[in-house]
Amino acid sequence: MSDLFQDYSEAAARSGAYDEMFAPGHVARKSYGQVSGALRELSLADVTARADSMARTFLDRGVTFDYAGEERPFPLDIVPRVIPADEWDVLERGVAQRVKALEAFLNDVYGRMAVVADGVIPRQLVTTSAHFHRAVHGFEPSGGVRVHVSGIDVVRDAAGTFRVLEDNVRVPSGVSYVLENRRAMAKGLPEAFGQQHIRPVEEYPRRLLSALRKTAPAGVDDPTVVVLTPGVFNSAYFEHTLLAGLMGVELVEGRDLICRGNRVYMRTTAGEQRVDVIYKRIDDDFLDPLQFRSDSMLGCPGLVNAARAGGVTIANAVGNGVADDKLVYSYVPDLIRYYLHEEPIIANVDTFRLEEKEAREHVLDRLDELVVKPVDGSGGKGLVIGPDASKEELDALRKRVIADPRGWIAQPVLQLSTVPTLSGDKFGPRHVDLRPFAVNDGDDVWVLPGGLTRVALKEGSLIVNSSQGGGSKDTWVLANSPQMPAEVVPRQSVTLREQVSVWPVESNWRDRQTEQQQ
Repeated sequence: MSDLFQDYSEAAARSGAYDEMFAPGHVARKSYGQVSGALRELSLADVTARADSMARTFLDRGVTFDYAGEERPFPLDIVPRVIPADEWDVLERGVAQRVKALEAFLNDVYGRMAVVADGVIPRQLVTTSAHFHRAVHGFEPSGGVRVHVSGIDVVRDAAGTFRVLEDNVRVPSGVSYVLENRRAMAKGLPEAFGQQHIRPVEEYPRRLLSALRKTAPAGVDDPTVVVLTPGVFNSAYFEHTLLAGLMGVELVEGRDLICRGNRVYMRTTAGEQRVDVIYKRIDDDFLDPLQFRSDSMLGCPGLVNAARAGGVTIANAVGNGVADDKLVYSYVPDLIRYYLHEEPIIANVDTFRLEEKEAREHVLDRLDELVVKPVDGSGGKGLVIGPDASKEELDALRKRVIADPRGWIAQPVLQLSTVPTLSGDKFGPRHVDLRPFAVNDGDDVWVLPGGLTRVALKEGSLIVNSSQGGGSKDTWVLANSPQMPAEVVPRQSVTLREQVSVWPVESNWRDRQTEQQQ
């Protein structure tokens, strides 16, 4: 093994986490055989040169994010995360199961509320959620789908067991990095990439567009789809432009739209054009100033009324945020049993509901041992990791929990699994999570093979969010046979327009692989 892995086994043992690449004894797991062999042949200069090349490519292509007010290339580590086919099968089924349950839950709580009447979940839990919007209660979305796109955050604990950490069904982001990471890694580590069957990710934009078109309002034969962005200053603007380009649809801001007669139109140089499906990348509060924040300049007045009247499909649906509430998260296993009559395939992380007196007293006595999270937080903001917090921080947290117990949950500190990550002049174990993305067209939930692996770049840190200084890894899902979909090393890069123009509407895996090779 290269000197780049010197002292790695000792560092991994100190972390106490499950290592994705190495089994105990510093033996590479079977799924990492090709990666291990390729890295063994590289020197520090080789690895550094490739890492710098990937960073320059990301900067040139605009693959950046905002960190502390500065635009930086999104950090991509050269060691991929590899998931064997049998493990991915469990994750795929578990994510799809969860999305179906959350879809049923959202349809229920904005309708009959049978889940409340049957005592599965308290009414107050739903109605006090900051993202439960009465403005959209009682109407069926066009196409019958509320969760078109979801990102389910999954972690692996110290025992090697996958668990769901949280759900994202409002405006899940990060899939652009999945697509760009794959492009970069095909060139960054071609020795390993070309020697095994890796499930492709390039199908995502086609799947998403198909789902959006399928859920258009009734009677529309050729629906017009747009991506609605807050604008260039949004931290995910690169993703908005990339997805719009790959799907071949218009990228619009709120000022580009107008509502009239419960229909939505887009201003163009050729006049107004009707819009049938809006893939919104704006938080609900800023979407429609007539219903939510009256001072918002990001959305368009009348969008909610147009959706209620069936004149437009909004994806994801307004009001989905109630399912992202981390207190609702604690009930999702019960929701799976209630709606699907199945046992959860992937378990939750053990969670204390601090609005319950007994649980709250237990947590307040152990604040220095637990992770405490705001129920409506995102991006790692607001959470407090007890073992890393100062006495002053814990005292302030105690006061906030006592003042608003509904606003917090607590969980044990999980030693997230680790993957070798370049740090200085060698590789060290760094904690990772995984966000698989799922697309729901109303008939089927398709899960993108792999997803976004986020990595904490600081040694020992459990905060993987890019907004908090984290990076990412390409996620390789191995196909269990040559007949399954497999990625091939691209001969040369192509432009977004070229990618859109050559996509078949429907094709099997073998045909598409042949086209790529040609």
